[in-house]
Amino acid sequence: MFCYQCEQTAKGTGCTVAGVCGKDATTATLQDLLLYATKGISMYAHRARQLGASSRNVDVFVIEALFATVTNVDFDPERLRGMLLQAAAVRDEARKLYEDACAKAGKTPDTLGGPAAWIPEEELDDLVAQGAEVTILNRKAALGDTVTGLQELVTYGLKGAAAYADHAHILGKDSDEVYALFHEGLDFLTKPNPTVDELVGWSLKAGEVNMKVMELLDAANTGAYGHPVPTPVRIEPVKGKAIVVSGHDLKDLEELLKQTEGKGVNVYTHGEMLPAHGYPGLKKYKHLVGNYGGAWQNQVREFDEFPGAILMTTNCIQKPRETYKGRIFTSGLVAMPGVQHVSSADFSPVIEAALAAPGFAEDGPDKTILVGFGHETVMGVAGAVIDAVKSGAIKHFFLIGGCDGAKPGRNYYTDFAQQVPDDCVILTLACGKFRFNKLDFGEIGGIPRLLDIGQCNDAYSAIQIAVALAKAFEVGVNDLPLSLILSWYEQKAVAILLTLLYLGIKNIRIGPSLPAFITPDVLQVLVDNFNIMPITTPEEDLKAILG
Repeated sequence: MFCYQCEQTAKGTGCTVAGVCGKDATTATLQDLLLYATKGISMYAHRARQLGASSRNVDVFVIEALFATVTNVDFDPERLRGMLLQAAAVRDEARKLYEDACAKAGKTPDTLGGPAAWIPEEELDDLVAQGAEVTILNRKAALGDTVTGLQELVTYGLKGAAAYADHAHILGKDSDEVYALFHEGLDFLTKPNPTVDELVGWSLKAGEVNMKVMELLDAANTGAYGHPVPTPVRIEPVKGKAIVVSGHDLKDLEELLKQTEGKGVNVYTHGEMLPAHGYPGLKKYKHLVGNYGGAWQNQVREFDEFPGAILMTTNCIQKPRETYKGRIFTSGLVAMPGVQHVSSADFSPVIEAALAAPGFAEDGPDKTILVGFGHETVMGVAGAVIDAVKSGAIKHFFLIGGCDGAKPGRNYYTDFAQQVPDDCVILTLACGKFRFNKLDFGEIGGIPRLLDIGQCNDAYSAIQIAVALAKAFEVGVNDLPLSLILSWYEQKAVAILLTLLYLGIKNIRIGPSLPAFITPDVLQVLVDNFNIMPITTPEEDLKAILG
């Protein structure tokens, strides 16, 4: 195996024996093959769309397959085997779609090879053997590190965007334009000898795709549950039976809340699910009582101590301890061998496990944190914010956010936030916020100094806030008193970074380490065009930013 798609990749170069994330070589190789098969589907789907033909079944499978290969989603070889066999059937559907469209247009269909001609083996070991022929290492040997690294940059951007597209689809929001771009991008990745310029261009285009997808998901979330509003969230337990929900899927949370209503079970959020408390359509459930724990990488200890059932709705699952393996459940695309999977939104097994567990014996202290500062809320007080900037009460804005992780060096973000001067406002999003979101940062003229914008996909809100402020001050976004201090871990963070670069945003600081797939040559391109830079120390970076 070879995998370097996450920030924690072994030795900063690549996992070759087993993934630091916990996936074994079999799983990694099957994921490589699934990505290969998905490209084959899109080779046909892209050409069919150019002739006016499309299939929603094909579209949705492609984003689901991409999402299944995101870090910490699917660890189950048998589930991946099933997806690979399904991929072949979907590819045949896409081929027929293309051939029928050609016949209708009076054209001779192209004869496609490579991924489009792949035929799956039936047995798991034989599929693994097929996967070994299409690994990243093969391309590195043929194309070199720089071209392969740029191919992976595009791939990871599309993977991250696919996760958001899947969330939007679940809530009934789809876009033909978005699906067309996914197929076009995957088809491009089958090009045998792409140039560096082409790949850099498609990296930015992947950022454009993700921008469109985040806008779609924002409309899906707010359309279903209303715009987030500032909401205090309890971070200590409430006496009684309990279920904790982690991940990003608000629809699964809603369905669980409906099914637990009146059952005497309290529901808690965990990790990236924390912002759910700000949505009016979810906070109306009185038994959504608070948030438990912190970011994803602490789950093994936190879930072991949790006296109830656990539901993982999207990525960020880790291999569970035996002590709680019988009371953790997965849904959607998440899969872990030996963990019960819940399908068709029937959460009765989760509820039964919660009722059988002891629950919390007593209430904890009354401690809360504040969430719910989406773009509608922040822009609702834009006048006060603008006045505070003009008067000098607010000197600077810092967006400190992104993925959290276990790798040493992430205490930088805690230290940085604590050292931000009192006349500055901190915007935050994604699970990186757990490094400092329980600290008291106070207010500036009634405006909280720490504004939690939401989940990682709510980078869309941050962008809208920045654009609105730039318009109000009649300057470009890069001319605002705004600095981006980002942490990354997996492919959704890559997608967001590419979106920021697509929008032309410069001077981004990123850490705790740079991606292993970014070679020195590629990094120089990013530095020359966007002045992107690695974090150093909080003291040095603050001095460089504020002078």
